[in-house]
This record gives sequence, structure tokens and C-alpha cells, in this order.
Amino acid sequence: MATHRKARTAILSAPGPRAAVGLTTAALATVTLLTESASATPAPPKPAKPSIADVQAQVNTLLHQVDAATQKYDGTKEKTDRQNVAVNKLLTEAAKKTQQLNESRRVLGEYAAAQYRAGGDTTTTRYLMAPDPQAVLDQVHLTGVLAQRQDAAVTTFRVQQAAATKQRIEAARSLATLTTQQAQLRTAKADVQSKLSQAQHLLNTLTAEQKAQLAKIQAQQEAAAKAKADKIAAAEKAAQEKAAQTAKAAGGTKGTDAPVTPAPANASIADQAIAFARAQIGKPYVWGATGPDSFDCSGLTQAAYKAAGITLPRTTYDQVDVGTRVSEADLQPGDLIFFYSDVSHVGLYIGGGNMIHAPHTGTVVKIAPITEMPFYGAVRPY
Repeated sequence: MATHRKARTAILSAPGPRAAVGLTTAALATVTLLTESASATPAPPKPAKPSIADVQAQVNTLLHQVDAATQKYDGTKEKTDRQNVAVNKLLTEAAKKTQQLNESRRVLGEYAAAQYRAGGDTTTTRYLMAPDPQAVLDQVHLTGVLAQRQDAAVTTFRVQQAAATKQRIEAARSLATLTTQQAQLRTAKADVQSKLSQAQHLLNTLTAEQKAQLAKIQAQQEAAAKAKADKIAAAEKAAQEKAAQTAKAAGGTKGTDAPVTPAPANASIADQAIAFARAQIGKPYVWGATGPDSFDCSGLTQAAYKAAGITLPRTTYDQVDVGTRVSEADLQPGDLIFFYSDVSHVGLYIGGGNMIHAPHTGTVVKIAPITEMPFYGAVRPY
């Protein structure tokens, strides 16, 4: 009896089927979670946000790349414009030659029609039927003249046909070159726009506080550049004073205290170029622009020297090879200063360590220290 009661108690106290299922499910869930936790790859740490200095460095790099892309665009556009003029000229000449060819074809048609109406060559018959010897001579002379004219018409037609064919081939080749250059121009334009968009997107991610920090850093860099420019200005002034003293000692001058007056109409080429550039201060930078309402860097220097009667190439890559190369220590007002190792930016030196230049998109033509960017070289284009 006791054994039976213990057995019954054990059975009654044992968990039922539902409880057993619940325990099994919980156990499996626990095992699964533990397994997943053990086998899961740890989540990668979130990338650290770039510092404001890093952001500015990235923006400056993009703007530099925009400068380089703009110069490539400018050069391609110049080639495309020249090619377009050449194509139009060739097409006009081809049209003229085609018109001449059609006229020659018309004349040959008239000769052919005349022979058809006359029933072919009746020279012998007309000679036999002539009333007298003089009429025979007249017929011989007329036949010779007509034959010469017909031969000349045929020769003219052949020459004009060859010329027209050659002209059409040249026009087709020139047009194919233009098509290629237009495609390159579109690519260069897209490159500029892409880099500008990247820079703008980067700036748009900044908060108001970060933008204020960025402006502070930029102001500090501008102040440092100005301090370096002031040293250049001081060195220039010292050199001028020394030269004036030397000249005065030699009896060549009475001093250097004369007031500065506006440059007259017959001023030097450099003065005229600088005067033009000063008049553009405040106008917006627009990549690819050559004035009169907006400029890019090389467009401004080209326009400035054009006003002084000097024709400069369109791009910085070509402007750097014009005139005489000068060192940074020997700069004079009117010299063109080029920046970066890829010669992608240019400004017009005005003395005192400053230049007038069109910086980049979002800015205007302004006076700035030449120490803002890495110096590449300088030329005196006159």
C-alpha cells in the first residue's frame, strides 16, 4: 500500500504534457539565443565623424579639383569653338563648290541636248551642203570654237567635281572632330559639376555650430596668409626705399613722397591690366566665364591683358608659358602668379604681397594675399 501511494504521488506531482512542452520550448529558445549570441559577428563600430579641419581640407581639395577641371573645360571649349568655326567655313566652301559643279553640269547638259536635237555630229554634211568656200571656212571655225567650249566645259566639270569631293571629305572629317570635341566638352562640364556637387554636399552636412567653427578656421588661415603677405610688402617697400636712396644719392630723383595718381590713358601695359582687374572686383566667379559680368581665374587674367592690348591664351596651362618667367622674389605688379603643382589657378599681382583673382564658385573677384595657395611660378607677359 505504501508503495502504491508513493507511486501515485510521484505521478500526480509530475508535470503534464503542456508543461513539458512549455519547458522544452523555453529551453530550446534559450539554447538558440545563446547560440546566436555566440556565433554572431560583432557590429562594426560607427565611423568617427571627420573633424572640422578634415572637412575644410576635403572642401579645399575638391575646390582645387574644380579649378583643374575648369581649366580642362576651358581648353576643350576653346578647341571646340575653333573647330566649330572651321567646320562652318568648310561647309560654306563645300556648298559653293557644289553650286559651281551644278552649274558646270547644267552647261554640259545644254551641249548634250543641242547635239541630240541636231541628230549627232553633222559636220561633214554641213560642209558638203555649204553654198561656197567661205561658208565652209565659217563652218570649220564655228565647229572648232564649239568643240573648244565643250572640251573646256568638260574639263571644268571634272576639276570642280574633284574639288567638291575633296571639300566634302574635309568637311566630314572636321565635323567628326567637332563631334568628338563636343563629347569631351560635355564630359569636362559634368566633371566640374560633379566636384562642385560633392563640395556642396559636404558643406550641407555641417551643423550651424560646425559651420561657425569652419569659418573660424578659415579666418585664422586668412590672417596667417595676410601676415606672410605683409612680410612680402615690407620687403618690397624696403627695396624701393633703398633704390630711391641710391638714386637720390646719385642725383637722379628728389625722393619718393609724390602722391599716387590714377594711371593715365598711356600708362604701362601692367598698369592698364591692373586697372581693368580692379574694376571687376565684386563680380561673381563663374567657371568657364570670360566676362564681362563674371569670370573664372584665367578668364579674368585673359580679359585684363586684353584690355591692355595683350592677347593671352585661355587656360592657365597655356598662360604660364607666355612672356618671361620670374621668381617669387622678383615679382612686379602686373605679373601673373600661378598656383599648385598642376598650375590650376592664376592671379594678377598688384604688389604688396597681394593679387586680384577670381577664387572659386561662391566667391567674387577680390584682392587676396598671394600666400593663400602654394606658389608654382610667375610670368611677365609683356
